[in-house]
Amino acid sequence: MVGGVRVWGMTSAISRNWEHAVVTGGAGFVGSHLCAALLDAGAAVTCVDDFSTGRPENVSPLLERPGFTLVQANVAEELPVSRSPDLVLHFASPASPADYLRLPLHTMETGSLGTRNALELARRAGARFVLASTSEVYGDPQQNPQDERYWGNVNPVGPRSVYDEAKRFGEALTTAYAEAHGTDTCIVRLFNTYGPRMRGHDGRAVPTFVRQALAGEPLTVTGDGRQTRSLCYVHDTVSGVLAAAAHGMRGPVNIGNPGELTMLGLARLVIALAGSRSEVRHIERPVDDPAVRCPDITLARDKLGWEPHVAAEEGLRRTIDWFRSEAGR
Repeated sequence: MVGGVRVWGMTSAISRNWEHAVVTGGAGFVGSHLCAALLDAGAAVTCVDDFSTGRPENVSPLLERPGFTLVQANVAEELPVSRSPDLVLHFASPASPADYLRLPLHTMETGSLGTRNALELARRAGARFVLASTSEVYGDPQQNPQDERYWGNVNPVGPRSVYDEAKRFGEALTTAYAEAHGTDTCIVRLFNTYGPRMRGHDGRAVPTFVRQALAGEPLTVTGDGRQTRSLCYVHDTVSGVLAAAAHGMRGPVNIGNPGELTMLGLARLVIALAGSRSEVRHIERPVDDPAVRCPDITLARDKLGWEPHVAAEEGLRRTIDWFRSEAGR
């Protein structure tokens, strides 16, 4: 248990009981799962979201639960939280290429001004602060797998830079708050996460492939499909985030699945698991699309006792089942 939350795959005895957690971006894909896990632990949760990419239906089942508060606000402008928290999880940000290319300035403001507002809330309250960073800080890596000491290979003016650099700035600002103010901070670098509550049209590979397979459409694989990603099921990601929050480490720490899949292999696996007759269609590969992406999770294993336990086939089956159930509503 971490903070009262059951952590899938955890072997360590790390725990901390949170009384009130603020989750920015809490109506988003990962954020909504965090809100639910913290509520299950008995913590009060304030979810802050402007619904630019998050969805009300992600948290609507939580509205009737004791201790849950939903605040609609743009964290880059304000963070109106009436009750002092002991945990701040800053997960607000467009995260898919389709979203941050559509909302470039909003993405950068959320990663800069929004991060500062969340850090200020944590500083004033004396709360633990966790920044959701990303494997995108490694850019198109020349090292594989990527460990936390690797500085990355990022194009600062490319189409992906609004997201990459917003997260890199957020890491620098979080580090500065820890050094200058003694704020209790932690940086988690999330690798590709998937599972229920993803939007079918958000542009990421798993929901795109699942949506296409269930519709009998061709699965659009970019380039030759040999580029790799490492997919972590959302429950495993949540357990890693909460383990890092409870541990007290500053990080950064990679949270992801070290199992690598090619995009072509992923497409074929989704077709098989969905029982689809879809075929693969190759399309142009995006600019600055990373050739490899794979986390070295030695630090998470050694310090947190954490590692992912949901295999790709099982996680994809659950995700496909969820998309099917949504389509039937």
